[in-house]
Amino acid sequence: MKFEVNWNAAGEKAMPRKTIPMAFAALLSLIVCQNSGCAATTDYSGNYMLDNGEKLLGNNNYPAISYSGHRKTTRTVENTPSLEETKEDMLILSAMGIRLLRTYNAREFPHAERTLQAIRELRQADPDFEMCVMLGAWIQCKNSNREGTDHSLEDADWNRKEIDTVIRLAKEYPDIVKIIAVGNEAMVRWQTHYVPAATILKWVNVLKEARSDGRIPANTLITSSDNWAALGGTEEYRNDDLAELMRQMDFISLHTYAFHDTFYNPALQWGPLPEEADLSAAEQAAKSVERSVDLQKAQYKAVEDYLQSIGVDKEIHIGETGWASQDNAHYGAEGTCAAYEYTSKLFYDAVMKWTRENDLTCFYFEAFDEPWKSKDFQGSESYFGLLTVDGKARYALWDLVDTGAFKGLQRGGNPITKTHGGDKEILLEKLKAPAHKKH
Repeated sequence: MKFEVNWNAAGEKAMPRKTIPMAFAALLSLIVCQNSGCAATTDYSGNYMLDNGEKLLGNNNYPAISYSGHRKTTRTVENTPSLEETKEDMLILSAMGIRLLRTYNAREFPHAERTLQAIRELRQADPDFEMCVMLGAWIQCKNSNREGTDHSLEDADWNRKEIDTVIRLAKEYPDIVKIIAVGNEAMVRWQTHYVPAATILKWVNVLKEARSDGRIPANTLITSSDNWAALGGTEEYRNDDLAELMRQMDFISLHTYAFHDTFYNPALQWGPLPEEADLSAAEQAAKSVERSVDLQKAQYKAVEDYLQSIGVDKEIHIGETGWASQDNAHYGAEGTCAAYEYTSKLFYDAVMKWTRENDLTCFYFEAFDEPWKSKDFQGSESYFGLLTVDGKARYALWDLVDTGAFKGLQRGGNPITKTHGGDKEILLEKLKAPAHKKH
């Protein structure tokens, strides 16, 4: 697949991103499809084939999203959403049209398993209910986030238990689990838990052995989900282990966040160009978001070009991308002014258009806000949700509220309504023009 962009935005080096508590949230992904008619065959060049002959990935009839339902300011076993709360979320996502969802953490919290159970029970109650999930487990380095962190070594005990858990879940939910992805931003070096590509390759091969000997279904796809630079988009990550990993995965799950690049990557040209100085804040935001999507296309193409250079022909899908609606630091009013609900809708609409027109599955990040990621800090990582914790649909989803898609649904006892009372003028009044940030 080829994309034309207006300028070369990929850059020579990966730009660092502020490490936040989101790092605790993921590493092994499973795409789960609860529909019993989901598939009869697998094409290991990278797709799962539905009974109707269509592909699971790259199929616009199966919109995707990233999901974590933690609603509290701390993420603990006790605070993990209940089965009934998880069912609430599944019904909301289904009303949005979502058919593929990705979750995180396989065993530290019971959330992933409850998600699978919720999907199964909802389908038992309603055979027409259909959902697929991306389930996470955490792969990390030795002493991750502790004194004595060693990125050259893995936490073998932790990682083995995570892999054992996803193998068990894939076996227990064979009608649901369809993809296992080893790694969630686990190879990119600005993460506190990062490991070498050789570690991810090791666990990919363990899962492929499990697929061969029948411990997981033979049609389970296996991948890894990581930042575009760590997937070979930049020279510094390219080595023999990464090349072999790319050969062994069934498809590539790529993360790209132009939102973070508004602060870290001057090549984005976030903010008004000289000829845009006299435009309104809304027009400047639209122009800047257009350049943001061009940047993401260029990052995608950098990985595509790397695959071609090593003779690997694999599908590339978007494992994560998103845009926060609030921040009090780098991306807020004192930074790039990128984090805002109006701007997030511009990005959401643009990235959905790009991925749908090019038949790319996009696990948009994310379904609901997660307060635990920044607690009282109000950092952007807690505000990537298309819906708030109390069930308000952000501007990107207002049209669904208008059509009655959420009628009768609740989250935590609250009906699904629009943010800001549905008043677009309030959003426009508070919109700040994109700001250049000195790096």
